[in-house]
Parts: sequence; C-alpha cells; structure tokens
Amino acid sequence: MIYNEEAETLPREALKALQLKRLQQVVHRVYHTVGFYRRAFDQAGVDPDDIKSLDDLRKLPFTTREDLRNNYPFGLFAVPMSNVVRLHASSGTTGKATVVGYTRRDIENWSELVARCFTAAGITKNDIIHNAYGYGLFTGGLGAHYGAEKLGASVIPMSGGSTKRQITILQDFGPTAICCTPSYALTIAEAGTDLGVDMKSLKLRVGVFGAEPWSEKMRLQIEDSLNIIALNIYGLSEVMGPGVAMECIEGRSGMHIFEDHFIVETIDPDTGEVLPPGEPGELVFTTITKEAFPLVRYRSRDISRISTDFCRCGRTFVKMDRVSGRSDDMLIIRGVNVFPSQIESILMGIEGVEPHYQLVVDRVDTLDTLEIQVEVSETLFSDEVKELQNLEKRIKKDIKDYLGITAQVKLVEPKTIQRSEGKATRVLDKRNI
Repeated sequence: MIYNEEAETLPREALKALQLKRLQQVVHRVYHTVGFYRRAFDQAGVDPDDIKSLDDLRKLPFTTREDLRNNYPFGLFAVPMSNVVRLHASSGTTGKATVVGYTRRDIENWSELVARCFTAAGITKNDIIHNAYGYGLFTGGLGAHYGAEKLGASVIPMSGGSTKRQITILQDFGPTAICCTPSYALTIAEAGTDLGVDMKSLKLRVGVFGAEPWSEKMRLQIEDSLNIIALNIYGLSEVMGPGVAMECIEGRSGMHIFEDHFIVETIDPDTGEVLPPGEPGELVFTTITKEAFPLVRYRSRDISRISTDFCRCGRTFVKMDRVSGRSDDMLIIRGVNVFPSQIESILMGIEGVEPHYQLVVDRVDTLDTLEIQVEVSETLFSDEVKELQNLEKRIKKDIKDYLGITAQVKLVEPKTIQRSEGKATRVLDKRNI
C-alpha cells in the first residue's frame, strides 16, 4: 500500500528535477532570512545562484548540532515567530537543547510523512494505534499521533511510562499496531509476561519502532515476544521528527527516505568527503520543504548506507540501512572503533542471553577498559557455576573474534539492569567522570 502514489512513485528523473527546484528555493530563502547561513555561505565563498545542479549541493557548508546550540533558541528560524505554530526540542546530554519550529504547513507535511510511514507498515484507517512514544518536547509522540490521525486511524495517546497501565490498555482496547522504542517494546513484553499476560494473544499485528539503533536479532526477539511484524522508522528531531524514512512491509530491506522532502548524502565522517551510494558513512540531510526551520547539509552523526536497489513496493525513493551507530557515540577502545549496536548483535546471537545489557567504559592507568554487563535467563542463572563461566568465555571470545577487542564480561541476574521507558541507556563512560 502507498499513501501518496503520485509523490512516492515519481520516476527518478522527475524526482531529481523536483529536488533541484526545491533545493534552489530553500538555499535562496535561508541566505536571505537566516543570518547564520548568510555568514556560512559567504565564508565558504558560495552564492545561492551557484546551485545549478544537485551535485552543486556539496559546495555548501555543513550544519552541525553545535551550530544549532550556538543559535539557541530561535536563531536558525527562517520565519517570524508569528508564523510558528509549534516548538519541539531535543535535550542533549551536554550543552543546550536544540529547538525546532514548525509552521502550519510544516505540521501538515510532517503529518503526511508519518501517514506514509504507517501505510508502508500496512496500517490503515481501520487500525487502532497504541502510541507509546513520549509526548511533549520530544517529537516522537506528537509526530506519530498527527500521522495516525492524518491516516484516519484511531490513536491511543499513551506516551511512555506506566508500563502496567500500558499492558491493561493493550488488553482492554485491543490496538492492532504499536509505536515505541524497540527497547521499550521488549520492556512491555517482559512486564506483561511477568504479570501472567499472554502477550502473543493480544490483537497487535504490527509495530513501528525507532528513535534508537536496534539490531536484526532484536527485531526477531520483539516479533517473537509479541507475535507481530516489527518495522523500522527513522527520523531526527532537528530534521523533522519521525517520518524521514520508513521500512515497507513488502521489502523489509531498508527504509525508504522520502526524497521529495529531504535530500540525503553519505559522507566520510572524518573528511567530509561525499561517498557514492552503497558505501557506509554518515548521513547528511537537507530539508527542501520545511518553512520554519530549514536545514542545509545537516550532519546527522548517524552511520548507515544508502541503497538504490529496486523495491517491489513500487516506491522509487532510495533506501537507507538500519543505523549501525553514531559517529559521536562511537566508542574507541584501545584504538578500536566500536558501536554498542555491534556488541548487541553479538549478544543476541548467544543462547541464554537476555536483550538487556550495559557497557561500562573506564580507564585504568592509561588503558581503556570495557566491561559488558548482560542479563542471562533465569534458568541459566540458577544453573551450575561452570555453565556461567563457559558463557562468559563464549561472549569474550565472540567479542574478540568479531570486534578485535578484549572485554570483561559480567553476567547478572534477570531484571538487574535498569529498564528504559524511552531510549535505552546502553553506555556508562566513566572516563569522563
């Protein structure tokens, strides 16, 4: 199923022509309305009239999260506040929040993009959507909510938290679709099972999960725990919120990026060099329809790969692989680059290991250390000490074989690691404490 067939199945040449037209418009607009961009373009020696093809995009300077924080709160807005109908913000772990504004048309476009995502997941106006993304300044809750209403589906505005109440609503209201972070989906499934609820007997048939990196093994675990189809949605608060890209139920081999609203590039995160499709790198987004808060070449810090392969769903947009990590949460352990999601993939392939873990990074004298705290199943934990020791050795060996690093492994009892009601906190880095 396709929500907007005309837009989502545009021939590539027509799509590129549309992108160029919108790119030229947005470059002119930010140059004349946003002081930051005027200064940045002038410093780079580029004029808006220099953008004559899509390849000319690389002439423009990057925009970074630091630029957003330096212009806090409204310094990058391209319209007066009288035209802004909503504000969202993402709270970083350090520094000021990044603030995003939306005009009425921005909200309409965003709602359609999320409606496209739900349609790609096989959701229709006949479905009931249990929305457990957080409401408030975070874009997830309201983004999914407006998309569901645009589609005409019934939406339950649960937000995050109150897990027992979530389970009661899932039982009583009979939603057929659920939206939340993948880690919270597992938390709900686990909590329901502990309460004696048969989570596989709910009316749920599909889940739309995002806001944090997750592995294919975690997808299988969610699908098995809830007896649903689990699909990946992608978005960034700064670029729009959820709805930048979505996995379709027909393909399930990457997320279609809605290129009539966003131009995507892949770059080498160290050099900034633009990479060809198929090579993994950092995703860079340019918004070409946003009015209040347009961004030019925004460095997402998300590491992924762009694919131009044909998809049987009929959408002509390029696809992105699931995010393998972020260039700014990458761990460097004794010179080796490691993403938490890589470790998760290894752990999820080992029998008896639960999908709950935490990485503790420290420094002893001048050497970095990594300890992997991971829960094991109740049966295994109550087993012989020798079995636990063998499991520790297996995890250490797999981490060494696949990632080339030596890690300490600490097996802990079930439910020992703190559960998340939003994004899971996977890394505790003591080197900065």
